[in-house]
Amino acid sequence: MKKTLLFSVLLFVSTVFAQSITTASAYFKTISEYYGTIKDYEADFEIKVGKTESAGKLSFKAPDLMRMDYTNPQEQVICFNGDTLTIYLPDSDAALQQQVSPDSSGGAANLSTPQGLSLMSRYYMVAYETSQNAEPLDEGSDEMVVKFILTRKSASEAFRYIKVAVTESTKLIRRIEAVTPKGEEFIFNFFDYKLNQNLTEQRFIYDAPSSANNYNNFLFSE
Repeated sequence: MKKTLLFSVLLFVSTVFAQSITTASAYFKTISEYYGTIKDYEADFEIKVGKTESAGKLSFKAPDLMRMDYTNPQEQVICFNGDTLTIYLPDSDAALQQQVSPDSSGGAANLSTPQGLSLMSRYYMVAYETSQNAEPLDEGSDEMVVKFILTRKSASEAFRYIKVAVTESTKLIRRIEAVTPKGEEFIFNFFDYKLNQNLTEQRFIYDAPSSANNYNNFLFSE
């Protein structure tokens, strides 16, 4: 009788404990699914690559339209209209254009879209950086995030590992840190999200200044 009672108690405790734990891959899937419900969003961003920093506003409209308007450097634009990637570099007065697939547009910023999250889940192993519990974004910060670390499944992936910090209360990505095989680090911070504003497709049509030098298919030029 005592053994039966003890077994029942242990089974109950084990079941409750198991139900309270969400695997990292399952949690990350809920984030990806939530992004899939968002029709459009805008967010401010800050990017740090080595010692170089930039900032601006990111606009996204499902399923694959994206635009990045920079405030630093001023007037720089990256825009993907579903077919063509356009990059305007004001310092060089150059407009670069390339026909590309949606999955390859936007660089690391594309990771903050439903497609990017899905690709991360497919090609990277997802784990908690520490635990499933929210923790400060940085030491002393009052922003609470859940931190994931994704390690590549094969050597062909662009990043050796990716760290993703998700705001617990909103399920929105707050920070992405991506490190290449050569040790180059890309840090993206996203904040001040505005969701489902009914952005029109006109927002993702960009014409570079007429004075700009145009370079087509720049990704494949010699």
